[in-house]
Amino acid sequence: MKFGKVDDPGNIDFSLPPDHPGTKVLLSKYKKAIPPKLYVGCAKWNKADLKGFYPRGTKDELTYYATQFNSIELNATFYRIFPADTFSGWYEKTPENFRFFPKFFQGISHWKRLQDCEETLNEYILNSSNLQEKLEMPFVQLPDNFAPKNMDRLEPFFKILPKDIKPAIEFRHTDWFNDKKMSEELYHILEKYSITNVIVDTAGRRDLLHMRLTTPTAFIRYNGANHPSDYTRLNDWIDRLEEWIDQGLQNIYFFVHQNIEKASPLLSAHFIKKANERFGTNLHIPNMDNPDTLF
Repeated sequence: MKFGKVDDPGNIDFSLPPDHPGTKVLLSKYKKAIPPKLYVGCAKWNKADLKGFYPRGTKDELTYYATQFNSIELNATFYRIFPADTFSGWYEKTPENFRFFPKFFQGISHWKRLQDCEETLNEYILNSSNLQEKLEMPFVQLPDNFAPKNMDRLEPFFKILPKDIKPAIEFRHTDWFNDKKMSEELYHILEKYSITNVIVDTAGRRDLLHMRLTTPTAFIRYNGANHPSDYTRLNDWIDRLEEWIDQGLQNIYFFVHQNIEKASPLLSAHFIKKANERFGTNLHIPNMDNPDTLF
């Protein structure tokens, strides 16, 4: 994940901003979840990127990956709509507690920009539905130039989604978050349709770190910088999520990216260990065939 990459992460202030007041108001509607639902994973499972993770002789990467993690953020689905039998195959290779979080196809989010995309959307949804109950929360990543001037495209798009699909959505234009009037209108729409507001934590785009939940789900795309600060940043997230759990947070979906992806399982293991200790969860801590701090 090259998005937000910087030359010197040591010069970045990685402290998490204060919560938006609306987050506490929203979470107060829910009872404390003991423990919350927690899914942690990487963005891909291929051996070429996750060097040092797979034992020698591993033949099927997804099958092994699913013994170590309970979820995957599927970036591959952004680039093409996979056939139905591919999704079915992924379903069969993973245990019953495993969950998929596929990214919407770029033809929907980038080419059509949420308009006049029903045919493509239906194909994407039909094929990905072969993940059955393992399809947890697909998410839309909008392009950088999808700005508040395009706000009128959101509600019509949300209305054509099947009722049983409640996706997350990621905004990358800074004005969604630094223009207060636009922000409040956006948050109102997301809450109205129960759309989860993705949080992006990456070095070069601190302006996107909004801290405003619109559902009782924290969907966090964490982009490490392959720097010692990656660990302290994860610890800060544990502290913040614990506060949100006390306020009523129900679900945590936390996906780790790296500029050099081989560090992703290692950082995920660190996060899972801390989460189990603090949240009362009992996720398996991934093994590393060739563990290394990398820093």
